[in-house]
Formats: sequence, C-alpha cells, structure tokens
Amino acid sequence: MKFCCHCGGSLKLIIPNGDNRERFVCPSCHHVHYQNPLTVVGCVAEWENKILLCRRAIEPRRGYWTVPAGFMENDETACEGAARETREEALAEVSTGSLLALVDVVHARQIHLFFRARMKTADCGAGEESLETQLMDEDDIPWNDIAFPSVEFAMRRYLEDRRRGVENLHMKEIKWRKRAK
Repeated sequence: MKFCCHCGGSLKLIIPNGDNRERFVCPSCHHVHYQNPLTVVGCVAEWENKILLCRRAIEPRRGYWTVPAGFMENDETACEGAARETREEALAEVSTGSLLALVDVVHARQIHLFFRARMKTADCGAGEESLETQLMDEDDIPWNDIAFPSVEFAMRRYLEDRRRGVENLHMKEIKWRKRAK
C-alpha cells in the first residue's frame, strides 16, 4: 500500500497507538489501513455418494482438481458464498449443511471454510473458472492431483465422517443486519 484510500496521502508503516504491530497509517487523516486475512468458502457437495469436483481453469494450480470454492463476498453469509461458488464454478445448486472444516492458510493470509452440501440435482457443468466438472466415487478421486492441501483435508474429513455415519446437514445460520436507527 502506498496511498490512503480516504485522502490520497502517502502512507507510513508504523505501530499505531494502542496497537502491537505495524500498520499502514496515513499521517494526513490518521486512518489506519488494516490488512486482514481473506475468507475462502466452499463445499464438499455430494450426489448419490459421489463428490462434485472441478478441474481448475485458472491459476494457481490450473488443471488440478478442487471442490467448488472461492473468496467470500461482502453482504453474503459463509453458506451463501459456498452455494454461490458452487453455482459459478460447477453450475450446480446445493443445500449447504454444517461446517465441515476450518483451515488456517497463514502463508496465503487466508481462512478456508468448507461446508457439507447436498446437490439438489445431478446437473453440473464447467463454469468460467473450471475446465470440467465430475461427480466422482471415492475410489476415483485423483488424490495426487488435488489443487490445495486444505481441499484434500476437507474431502478426507468428509469421507471419514461419511464412513462413521456423520452426516450433519442441519445448520442454522444467523445473518446479522445493521439495525435501523
């Protein structure tokens, strides 16, 4: 960061009063520009015991397999974001369930949230960020070609839970809104 988004002033990297780490601060308007981790949301979606996978059409890891996932947008819940990413990347509609995995990806400054999900129909296809999609049996999952460790972790957790009979798809999500004055 070089310039303040509020006044256009040049930023300085300093430890603001009351803080314990360096932040970009504008000496002109005193605005502190926090840089915090981004949230990635996705789901391990299933149809008749098959897992929905997408082959990535974008970097990083183009050509590798993943579950539908991407950056959460403002004004949506984590579950809404996971369902949206599934629509965008796999052209599939899902009912999202409970949280399956939370993975801290510190080196990328990200938090990955994966949800259990059921596809509403078997319909799926390749969205703009996917080369192809497939519904795969557990034995057919290309484990050596999974794009990211967090995705592999979530999928293995899902399959372990399924073998143990854990299929908690119920999740009550509360969407807090700003109160009217």
